Amino acid sequence: MADESITLGGGCFWCLEAVFQRMQGVRTVVSGYMGGDAPNPTYKQICTGTTGHAEVVQVTFDPAVADLDAILDVFFTIHDPTTPNRQGNDVGTQYRSAIFTHSAEQEAAARAAVERLEKSGQYRDPIVTEIAPATTFYQAEDYHQDYFNNNGRQPYCVYVVAPKVEKFLTKHAERANVR
Repeated sequence: MADESITLGGGCFWCLEAVFQRMQGVRTVVSGYMGGDAPNPTYKQICTGTTGHAEVVQVTFDPAVADLDAILDVFFTIHDPTTPNRQGNDVGTQYRSAIFTHSAEQEAAARAAVERLEKSGQYRDPIVTEIAPATTFYQAEDYHQDYFNNNGRQPYCVYVVAPKVEKFLTKHAERANVR
């Protein structure tokens, strides 16, 4: 079975990257930008909220080890899919909840995951996660790659990223890499 990729936005890409790097079956996680209009956007441009891009991670995984439902389950565990254009103190369209699909099968799985989550009653507010076909992926600047692993003592990492990693390791221990 060939590896698959999906692109996910759920707030700051440092959080998503740190979690998915620790998931069994995930081959690579690359931070970047998707869903906007400006070609070759920079982090500085993204932060203005005017380009239309979301901070995303492109997750490449082995579906024989971590199927798409598992990827989506972890995704919905580590961010709030009910807050439009915000995750915690990170506010703006660049922080929206989004699933950029790379196939019709991924779109169907994403829609089914949202439907299951809505029926579960886990959230009082409606799910606002954007589901759209993947567009051009722009890799973020080098200093954004592997950010948590390289900057774990930075305050944002301590207070925002680390708790999401811990939540993943607690709620999805069976899916975590043993390192």
